[in-house]
Amino acid sequence: MEPQLSHQVTDSVATVVIRHPAKRNAMTAAMWRALPPLLEELAADPGVRALVLTGEGGTFCAGADISTLQGSPLEPQGLAVAAEEALAAFPLPTLAAIRGHCVGGGSQLAAACDLRLAEEGALFGVTPARLGIVYPSSSTRRLVSLVGPATAKYLLFTAELMDAGRALRTGLVDEVLPEGELDKRVAELTRVLASRSRLTQAAAKEFADGRTDRDAHWAEQARRSGDTAEGVAAFLERRQPRFTWTTAG
Repeated sequence: MEPQLSHQVTDSVATVVIRHPAKRNAMTAAMWRALPPLLEELAADPGVRALVLTGEGGTFCAGADISTLQGSPLEPQGLAVAAEEALAAFPLPTLAAIRGHCVGGGSQLAAACDLRLAEEGALFGVTPARLGIVYPSSSTRRLVSLVGPATAKYLLFTAELMDAGRALRTGLVDEVLPEGELDKRVAELTRVLASRSRLTQAAAKEFADGRTDRDAHWAEQARRSGDTAEGVAAFLERRQPRFTWTTAG
């Protein structure tokens, strides 16, 4: 099978699958390039309410395909950062569903998601120190925001792998599931995400990521959308709310 990113949309959830089984789902240059336009396409789809990123089979992503690093690593690193930033900027909730190795570029992609769920046995590593590569500043800041400076330094300085239990304790992942339970929990959580207010989620995502100049914008969006009134009415009437705000709004 040629290395590729595949995707499907089911029940308002887009699932993007990293497929490169010959190299434990390592990302090629072409795959890095393909991710931003794919995310743009999915963000424009009114039927999408959440996005799941995962790897084919028993591995999430073993990083960048090292063969693409021959010569200068700057171009593939730039591609990886562009893909990471596109994922972080996706306007809807994103979730990484992680099995097996989540290493190097794979950890960059997982960290760029809003939420991370892992199966027991998953292993995490940030490995540029094995190759003498300077980890990008934006990726470093994102890692620090998740796990704090001490754990980020441990991961970056040592390039050692971290098991799922320690990843959970440090905040690198949000939940660890027993073997065989990951898909069920991902489906359950994405159903919840898809049922909630996109207005609330979009504003919360911006604020949580450090945006500080859009309070008035989101107040106006809330006023125009009517979602707050609908949410209160649905609560009082004991029914599911019918929120109408979309990212296009």
